[in-house]
Amino acid sequence: QVQLVESGGGLVQAGGSLRLSCAASERTFSNYGMGWFRQAPGKEREFVATASRSGVSKYAADAVKGRFTISRDDAKNTVYLQMNSLKPEDTAVYYCAATSAPGIRTRESSYGYWGQGTQVTVSS
Repeated sequence: QVQLVESGGGLVQAGGSLRLSCAASERTFSNYGMGWFRQAPGKEREFVATASRSGVSKYAADAVKGRFTISRDDAKNTVYLQMNSLKPEDTAVYYCAATSAPGIRTRESSYGYWGQGTQVTVSS
Protein backbone atom coordinates (compact mmCIF):
# COMPACT_ATOMS: atom_id res chain seq x y z
CA GLN A 1 0.00 0.00 0.00
CA VAL A 2 1.53 3.29 -1.11
CA GLN A 3 0.74 6.35 0.95
CA LEU A 4 1.24 9.75 -0.64
CA VAL A 5 1.38 13.10 1.11
CA GLU A 6 1.42 16.36 -0.84
CA SER A 7 2.75 19.67 0.44
CA GLY A 8 3.76 23.06 -0.87
CA GLY A 9 0.42 24.50 -1.89
CA GLY A 10 -0.66 28.00 -1.00
CA LEU A 11 -1.68 31.41 -2.24
CA VAL A 12 0.43 33.13 -4.88
CA GLN A 13 0.00 36.07 -7.22
CA ALA A 14 -0.29 35.56 -10.95
CA GLY A 15 3.15 35.21 -12.50
CA GLY A 16 4.57 33.67 -9.35
CA SER A 17 5.94 30.21 -8.65
CA LEU A 18 5.29 27.33 -6.32
CA ARG A 19 6.88 23.92 -5.89
CA LEU A 20 4.68 21.05 -4.82
CA SER A 21 6.15 17.97 -3.19
CA CYS A 22 4.70 14.51 -2.80
CA ALA A 23 6.35 12.13 -0.37
CA ALA A 24 5.70 8.41 -0.73
CA SER A 25 5.83 5.81 2.00
CA GLU A 26 6.87 3.04 -0.35
CA ARG A 27 10.50 1.91 -0.22
CA THR A 28 10.22 0.68 -3.79
CA PHE A 29 9.20 4.15 -4.94
CA SER A 30 11.33 3.77 -8.06
CA ASN A 31 8.97 1.01 -9.21
CA TYR A 32 6.09 3.46 -9.57
CA GLY A 33 5.25 5.97 -12.22
CA MET A 34 4.11 9.23 -10.68
CA GLY A 35 1.57 11.76 -11.83
CA TRP A 36 0.06 15.08 -10.87
CA PHE A 37 -3.59 15.89 -11.42
CA ARG A 38 -5.72 18.87 -10.44
CA GLN A 39 -9.36 19.67 -9.81
CA ALA A 40 -10.73 23.18 -10.02
CA PRO A 41 -14.04 24.12 -8.36
CA GLY A 42 -16.96 22.80 -10.35
CA LYS A 43 -14.74 20.92 -12.78
CA GLU A 44 -13.59 17.36 -13.22
CA ARG A 45 -10.13 16.31 -12.18
CA GLU A 46 -7.63 16.65 -15.01
CA PHE A 47 -4.17 15.40 -15.83
CA VAL A 48 -1.24 17.78 -15.30
CA ALA A 49 2.05 15.91 -15.64
CA THR A 50 3.64 12.50 -15.25
CA ALA A 51 7.07 10.90 -14.91
CA SER A 52 7.71 7.25 -15.69
CA ARG A 53 9.21 4.75 -13.29
CA SER A 54 12.68 5.43 -14.59
CA GLY A 55 12.15 9.17 -14.58
CA VAL A 56 13.49 9.33 -18.11
CA SER A 57 10.09 9.79 -19.71
CA LYS A 58 8.03 12.81 -18.75
CA TYR A 59 4.92 14.36 -20.19
CA ALA A 60 2.85 17.41 -19.37
CA ALA A 61 -0.57 18.60 -20.43
CA ASP A 62 -0.70 21.32 -23.07
CA ALA A 63 -2.21 23.76 -20.57
CA VAL A 64 0.93 23.68 -18.42
CA LYS A 65 3.65 22.73 -20.89
CA GLY A 66 6.58 25.12 -20.69
CA ARG A 67 5.46 26.40 -17.27
CA PHE A 68 5.28 23.29 -15.07
CA THR A 69 8.03 20.69 -14.64
CA ILE A 70 7.73 17.31 -12.98
CA SER A 71 10.77 15.69 -11.41
CA ARG A 72 11.45 12.89 -9.00
CA ASP A 73 14.11 12.05 -6.44
CA ASP A 74 13.98 8.32 -5.85
CA ALA A 75 16.50 8.56 -3.00
CA LYS A 76 13.99 10.72 -1.13
CA ASN A 77 10.87 8.87 -2.34
CA THR A 78 9.56 12.22 -3.52
CA VAL A 79 8.10 13.66 -6.68
CA TYR A 80 7.94 17.39 -7.33
CA LEU A 81 5.92 19.74 -9.48
CA GLN A 82 7.65 23.05 -10.16
CA MET A 83 5.05 25.57 -11.25
CA ASN A 84 6.19 28.83 -12.83
CA SER A 85 4.32 31.70 -14.46
CA LEU A 86 1.18 30.75 -12.58
CA LYS A 87 -2.18 31.93 -13.84
CA PRO A 88 -5.51 32.32 -12.04
CA GLU A 89 -6.83 29.37 -14.08
CA ASP A 90 -4.23 27.16 -12.38
CA THR A 91 -6.20 27.50 -9.16
CA ALA A 92 -7.18 23.99 -8.06
CA VAL A 93 -6.57 21.21 -5.62
CA TYR A 94 -3.49 19.36 -6.82
CA TYR A 95 -3.17 15.62 -6.29
CA CYS A 96 -0.23 13.32 -6.77
CA ALA A 97 -0.79 9.72 -7.76
CA ALA A 98 1.22 6.54 -8.22
CA THR A 99 0.91 3.79 -10.80
CA SER A 100 2.63 0.43 -11.10
CA ALA A 101 2.09 0.50 -14.87
CA PRO A 102 5.09 1.21 -17.08
CA GLY A 103 5.52 4.15 -19.41
CA ILE A 104 3.61 7.41 -19.60
CA ARG A 105 0.11 7.34 -18.10
CA THR A 106 -2.29 10.27 -18.35
CA ARG A 107 -5.59 8.67 -17.34
CA GLU A 108 -6.84 8.67 -13.76
CA SER A 109 -7.83 5.04 -14.08
CA SER A 110 -4.17 4.06 -14.50
CA TYR A 111 -3.33 5.27 -11.00
CA GLY A 112 -4.11 3.15 -7.99
CA TYR A 113 -2.79 5.36 -5.24
CA TRP A 114 -3.68 8.98 -4.50
CA GLY A 115 -2.70 11.66 -2.04
CA GLN A 116 -5.16 13.84 -0.17
CA GLY A 117 -4.47 16.92 -2.29
CA THR A 118 -3.04 20.37 -1.67
CA GLN A 119 -4.74 23.66 -2.51
CA VAL A 120 -3.12 26.08 -4.94
CA THR A 121 -4.74 29.49 -5.32
CA VAL A 122 -3.48 32.02 -7.84
CA SER A 123 -4.75 35.56 -7.43
CA SER A 124 -4.99 38.00 -10.31
